[in-house]
Amino acid sequence: MLRKIPFAVILLISLTACKSKTAFNYSQDFVKKEQSFMPDVLSTETKVAKYVAKEQYDSIAVAGERMEKMIDAKLQEIKNQPAPDVKEGENFKAAGVKYFSYMKSIYTSYKKIGNAKTPQERNDEMNKLKQLTYQRVSVLQNMQSAQRQYAKANGFRLENN
Repeated sequence: MLRKIPFAVILLISLTACKSKTAFNYSQDFVKKEQSFMPDVLSTETKVAKYVAKEQYDSIAVAGERMEKMIDAKLQEIKNQPAPDVKEGENFKAAGVKYFSYMKSIYTSYKKIGNAKTPQERNDEMNKLKQLTYQRVSVLQNMQSAQRQYAKANGFRLENN
């Protein structure tokens, strides 16, 4: 009987460690997806600022559509990949979907601004974009909070925390 107890403990520790590793890997995969398009985000933002100054709306539309497609591809990967069967897995995935959807909506707005047919339509779209940018901090905080909660529930630490 005593020999069975250590085996059960080892089995339990192994299962816990395996789930923690699965949770950690899912989190890291999410971070990689986000980081993969960040250089393009920075480049696009710089270009769009120049296009706005020169009123090159067709270029804004092209840049917006390019980023929209890039982020949507990552969003679809997240949606199609099942959340790991760990604590807070579904909540973390849902937060990731919301974050990537928000990022995509920014570039959808750029595309709409660039494709606007009238100055009034363009102004309306710019106002919508302004409202979206007010949400940026909140969206980012919600994502980070979900990620911290996910890490804590699954026994791993996030880098830079």
